[in-house]
Amino acid sequence: MTTHRAYPRSGRERPRASGVAPRTSRGGRVGASERKREAIVEAALRLFMRDGYARTSVDAIADEAQVSKRTIYNHYGDKENLFLSVIGERFDSMMAVFVDLMDAYLSDVPDDAVEANIVAFAREATALAARSQERLALLRLVSAEAPHFPELRARRMRPQTVAGEIATRLVRLAARGLLEVPEPEEAANHLFALTIGQINNRSLLRSVELTDAEIEHIATSGAHAFLRAYLPR
Repeated sequence: MTTHRAYPRSGRERPRASGVAPRTSRGGRVGASERKREAIVEAALRLFMRDGYARTSVDAIADEAQVSKRTIYNHYGDKENLFLSVIGERFDSMMAVFVDLMDAYLSDVPDDAVEANIVAFAREATALAARSQERLALLRLVSAEAPHFPELRARRMRPQTVAGEIATRLVRLAARGLLEVPEPEEAANHLFALTIGQINNRSLLRSVELTDAEIEHIATSGAHAFLRAYLPR
């Protein structure tokens, strides 16, 4: 397998692994209402991830956020909507980071760099998945609560998941003759399962923390297995 340099798209600022940029008022400053909403989001996430949905009360969230219960109800209506809203917001924020990596390594790829770019994407995405403790805690939370919240299961099955976004980029690479992917969604799931999925499986089982060398081995071996299956013959 020929080795080429990876060519990420230039001009893109490396995204942060978590968090949502604060909204601003017309004057450019974050308003008091928005500051309270952000405090509620952060407090709710901490408590939901630590204690789960059932054991987390609105009173506890209000105390943690240093706001009144009425403020929480004014913003979110009830505890269930608060839970689904903050989980959805944070997953969308994290998803944006992975999409940025895909844009950097899986879009506008030079013809001679497809192998290197797929390996580079796998390495960065897998390291990000392994090192974001908030992401791992959210995955555990969602896995635990999904049986009680059909909305969470539906959200994970949307096309705009990591695998779904990978599939759209594999289609473009296949259209240029750089890959053979008769079933793009299946191919994307293979790339995901061989790399990020390996991290998810180990993390959800709370196994021993992986070393940098182990993470890189998972990423590179998984990417090369994918390429052996999908490079043109």
